[in-house]
Amino acid sequence: MKLFKFLLSLIAVIAVFYALNNKFGDVPPLGHFLSPQTGFWQNEESDLPAETLSIEGLLDEVKVYYDDDLIPHVFAQNDADLYTAQGYITAQHRLWQMEFQTHAAAGRLSEIIGEKALNFDRTQRRKGMVYGAEQALAKMAQDPETMSLIDAYTNGVNNYINSLNPSKYPVEYKLLDYKPELWTPTKTALLLMYMTDMLAARDYDLEFTNTLRKFGKQNFDFLFPDFFDVNDPIIPKERDWSDINPVKVEVPFSELPKDAIANTFEKPDPNNGSNNWAVSAAKSVSGNPILANDPHLSLNIPSIWYVMQLATSERNTYGATLPGALGIVIGFNNDIAWGATNATRDVKDWYKITFKDSTRQSYLHDNQWKQVTYRTEIIKQRNADSYIDSVAYTHHGPVSYDSSFNTNNELVGYAMQWTAHIGGNNQRTLLELNKSKNYNDYKEAIKHFVAPAQNFAFVSREGDIALWIQGQFPNKWEGQGKFLMDGSNPEHDWQGFIPQEHNAHILNPERGFISSANQHPVDKSYPYYVFNDGYEAYRNRIINDFLRSKEKFDIEDFKNLQNNNFSLKASEALPTMLNYIDPNKLSAEQKRIFDEISNWNYLNNTNEVGTSIFETWFSKLYELMWDEFDSEAQALKKPFTYQTIYILNNYPDHEFMDIVDTPQKETAKELVHQSFIETVNTITDWQNKNGSYNWERYKATYVGHLLQGLPAFSRFNLPIGGNGDNVNATKKNHGPSWKMIVEMSNPPKAFGIYPGGQSGNPGSKYYDNLIDDWAAGNYRKIIFMQFPNEPEQPMNSQTLKPKN
Repeated sequence: MKLFKFLLSLIAVIAVFYALNNKFGDVPPLGHFLSPQTGFWQNEESDLPAETLSIEGLLDEVKVYYDDDLIPHVFAQNDADLYTAQGYITAQHRLWQMEFQTHAAAGRLSEIIGEKALNFDRTQRRKGMVYGAEQALAKMAQDPETMSLIDAYTNGVNNYINSLNPSKYPVEYKLLDYKPELWTPTKTALLLMYMTDMLAARDYDLEFTNTLRKFGKQNFDFLFPDFFDVNDPIIPKERDWSDINPVKVEVPFSELPKDAIANTFEKPDPNNGSNNWAVSAAKSVSGNPILANDPHLSLNIPSIWYVMQLATSERNTYGATLPGALGIVIGFNNDIAWGATNATRDVKDWYKITFKDSTRQSYLHDNQWKQVTYRTEIIKQRNADSYIDSVAYTHHGPVSYDSSFNTNNELVGYAMQWTAHIGGNNQRTLLELNKSKNYNDYKEAIKHFVAPAQNFAFVSREGDIALWIQGQFPNKWEGQGKFLMDGSNPEHDWQGFIPQEHNAHILNPERGFISSANQHPVDKSYPYYVFNDGYEAYRNRIINDFLRSKEKFDIEDFKNLQNNNFSLKASEALPTMLNYIDPNKLSAEQKRIFDEISNWNYLNNTNEVGTSIFETWFSKLYELMWDEFDSEAQALKKPFTYQTIYILNNYPDHEFMDIVDTPQKETAKELVHQSFIETVNTITDWQNKNGSYNWERYKATYVGHLLQGLPAFSRFNLPIGGNGDNVNATKKNHGPSWKMIVEMSNPPKAFGIYPGGQSGNPGSKYYDNLIDDWAAGNYRKIIFMQFPNEPEQPMNSQTLKPKN
């Protein structure tokens, strides 16, 4: 974004300062921000690197080539230098993002923003985010090789931080008037916890408990079945599980507590997920396996991903990195390619804790009073005294809710047990994947990955395709983890874990493809209990149907599928909705909109008005159907979309169709009619104020700066179709955050794009230069250089030298 563009938005930015004051705390001093010597003016400069830099701790020279999109291709003589360089280069372009995300993970935003962030920080501490990072770091410390490379990365980041003076601080530090602190291995662990929380914290145990109390078991089982009737699982149904001898867990005969809880932690975006798929050599036009992956996350700038090539004579890997963590997260090397999607497995459970007395020094478990341990959380606040929060820990985990936080009973608390608190060496998985050469290497690499649960897709130049659903999964009795459990009953404790070799997986399936899109991992024949906590029900069927549709596929087919805007959800819901409307009873305006939606082709393309009508209509119908769940007294979970449409299509007279606040008993027909009239009013109001309500304008996709409310640093009204249930899962501020396609030729042929740019500097042309192509469905051809060759095309180069 050019300087003049920033200047035009300066008034808006100053207005944002006022908003920040009201939302977060004190306004930062504008004098510092506007100073010609140290202010934001100093950030308008080229991102092209200095030709030679001296880096303390390097053992040998590192050569870095920057392509036309500022993507660094890093060539080192050894691993320590490679990850030192990765740390330095990442910090050079993304320092503020790295640090801000780890501050958020650690519950330290009050230090920057003030007391308005206190509740967020307390929530993070009571989730055990820092505790989990400490456990992970302790696990990594048992692996000297991993720790030595983390130390090298840390050294690289700190070399860059130490090179800065205040005039060169990233602009966000100037906006918020604080300065960077040195990186530590703990921050890398916190960054990994940040991602774990984003992907694995969508638990509904407490909401389900309230729902069970309110509506009864029969209704609950109907609304939240373990399996949807159209289950097309990640591991094909034809998979024979006779090779697994399961570890049996007996179901205890005991009552579950049915406490009513009014407030629960805010959940991550329910759309956090991904697509990945691959075809075998036999299903590929070229005769080479092909893999695709596109993780769906919030659309932010700076982007969650930073793209790099990392190479030594022993490894040569390209792909998306997480700023703050080592190695490539989603990518490929000369021998394999891999991708990940969120497995959305239930790895977080809740326990009712009974304290002995108001001192809360002991709790009941197995007919004994056991000692509580306390963790003192000191939360520093900008321009205010520090807040001291004492968080009780039981053998289950932190007591997140107690009389000082979201409950009022001194003798009762609610403890969280979460696999993220176990401590795993996820960093080692990434490092080993980067240098894996075959299926066995890949299988060994992912064994270290504990949480969040991920569907790791894999292809190799040797021709193997595979998918493992990887994580450390509690071995649960049937029903365990759906609801709040009795923390005093040892039968409600986790009884162990599913052996890693029993995790659901497939190698070279007969159908010739693998795929995952956050749907149910298995069918009912899998010998371990897996609960449906809202698995995806649409994208996966579109993908699988496409991959079954013909014998062979190429890269263009994969691009078309990633950009597919077909709404299977609408195709299954809309015919019933239209059938309940009598066009003869509509006004002229209502009839016009009815005709538009009747002629819609179920494609969520930018120019379609039918998408805008349907999404508005379905949203209003959904709220009317589930008005029984509107409650301030207790947290409830409304049924998932698939089951909503299933009930609409098959049970039009079901008791939940009745509107609570009316004396008559409604059926689906009345709800559909009422929601349609409300939709017409909404659409016409929009049209009167904004003009066209085609999907591009109505959805108004934007990529926003990580600091909410900074319009000058964001991109709005992007011309892109899709929606959450489409393969192109682009919503208003959520969608494909890195689209990658790799064909395992020799060398690999690959394409990628993401909604952002390499630079975190809003004054750089590389800040958002990829967004327009991403929105248009275009890709960059990936330049994958071979070690130690010079680039085939002119590039800016940089040499990192050991500091004498």
